[in-house]
Amino acid sequence: MALSTVALLPHSPLLIPEIGRANYSFLSKTVAAYESVGAELVRAAVDTVILISPHGSKTPDSFVLNVAPEMLPDFRDFGFIPDPSSLGGDAILADQIKNALRPDFPIQLTSQLNLDSGSGIPLYLLKKFLPTLKTVVITPAEKLSLEEQAAFGARLGGVIAQRNKNIAVIASGDMSHRLKKKSPGGYSPRGAKFDNRLIELLSAGPAGLDDILSFDEKLAEDAGECGLRPLVLALGVLGGLDWTPEILAYQTDFGIGYLSVNFHFHSPGETIKTA
Repeated sequence: MALSTVALLPHSPLLIPEIGRANYSFLSKTVAAYESVGAELVRAAVDTVILISPHGSKTPDSFVLNVAPEMLPDFRDFGFIPDPSSLGGDAILADQIKNALRPDFPIQLTSQLNLDSGSGIPLYLLKKFLPTLKTVVITPAEKLSLEEQAAFGARLGGVIAQRNKNIAVIASGDMSHRLKKKSPGGYSPRGAKFDNRLIELLSAGPAGLDDILSFDEKLAEDAGECGLRPLVLALGVLGGLDWTPEILAYQTDFGIGYLSVNFHFHSPGETIKTA
């Protein structure tokens, strides 16, 4: 099977030691989650990571594919300039995705060298496990419904299944940014309500999927999250499979919900795939 790994990971810059500094140790559970997913990428000999970022070149009504031949994590806004270490883009896979999903889905192409934080942070952290990995970065359509995000993911899953390489899908996103008085978005009691409800539905596995697709988007907006659409797109990729979520970590130390989930999956009739 071409699909080897599906996971949800947060993109806090504090996960990079040179940025987090004294705060880095507070996210040890999330760091361990990255190590768990990274080890799985190594075991599966992953060739390409499809990274779903909420912070790329967003458009209201189109999915955006970054088809740059090389991409570079850019952390200047966080006061850190790492040693130059670009990631190769997977132009062939990106082209296959575009050809398979157009015109049924609105798709725009971009060629951005510098990665946004939502893609740059996870890819920078995962690259240490697979230095030669290639990537395709997808940004969900900002205003399309959750059902449309899942449908896009389902079609993407079909493309992946036909490839003869090992492909991982990583949804990058944070939960509520409004969990505490000192949260970046200020405090809202609806922040914890959003996080708790989404974790509850995810923990139910496929039985909770319909409720996730009809999630209260006003609640999501009030919570100030950035992970729901990337997550739903990734769940769409899993649409034809039986899957079980493993909650690797959930941390709120800095007033933002950092949720890490690894999805174990199998096709009907197959033994479940685990880490």
